Amino acid sequence: MPIPAGAELDVAGITPLVSANDTFYRIDTALQVPVIDAETWKLRIVGMVDREVEISFAELLALPMQESYVTLMCVSNEVGGNLVGNAKWLGYPVRELLNRAGPQRGADMVLSRSSDGFTAGTPLSVLLEENRDCLLAVGMNGEPLPVEHGFPVRMVVPGLYGYVSATKWVVELKVTRFADDMGYWTPRGWSAQGPVKTASRIDVPRSGSSVAVGTVAVAGVAWAQHRGIRGVEVRVDDGDWQSATLADAISDDTWVQWLYEWDATSGNHTIAVRATDAEGDTQREDRRPPAPDGSEGWHTITVTVS
Repeated sequence: MPIPAGAELDVAGITPLVSANDTFYRIDTALQVPVIDAETWKLRIVGMVDREVEISFAELLALPMQESYVTLMCVSNEVGGNLVGNAKWLGYPVRELLNRAGPQRGADMVLSRSSDGFTAGTPLSVLLEENRDCLLAVGMNGEPLPVEHGFPVRMVVPGLYGYVSATKWVVELKVTRFADDMGYWTPRGWSAQGPVKTASRIDVPRSGSSVAVGTVAVAGVAWAQHRGIRGVEVRVDDGDWQSATLADAISDDTWVQWLYEWDATSGNHTIAVRATDAEGDTQREDRRPPAPDGSEGWHTITVTVS
């Protein structure tokens, strides 16, 4: 999947279009990063299936791989937070192995299990979608999957928060039902299903910074994984909402950069941003905390112009 020529804006301080492996956010329950021997690693597909499947790392690598840019996001990300990143993932479609196993009637969830015992419950229907690049990923940004990001194999599922989909160091997929099983975070007060909400963030200028009178680049990123972003708007103080310029998105599964050129006047100002996804859902102003199914609200900053 090539990056469109107009996907990256030339704005100092904006979040890079592709997140480097060493700066990609990391949230997991592992007290110590699991170190797995790829030669002995196996993935088992069990549960409500016609045929249990077991595959080794060598067998997985021998299958036809695909590359997809996908933005991942942690459900605990606050409004304006940085627990979100975009990378190019190399992997094999999960649906192909699930279809090999033959999910049985009545199953609606896949409980993925990590080598350290973490579990995530993902809707079976999502993992089986033909037009959604749900991967058993073995590579990240042109390199083997880093240990801290799940080597040898992790789950990548566009459009769902990581706590219900992005299992690292994955060793088992159990086809089951939401009525019978729960992922790690569900009994701890988080929703059983976690579709990503439409969100946007101001990267520049930084909140609390000082800028000069004149044209100021207000820029950042917006995301609505697997739906895509239709538009981004910026409001200064209590003025009207103004449309920002969108870069070309890599796909509906990635974030998109945006830019608004503000004619800044002297004084203290408040700047807010909101995004509208391709389904017409516009972010709401009211703030909601991350629990139980993701934060909501406009990212708002303050700047001084002099």
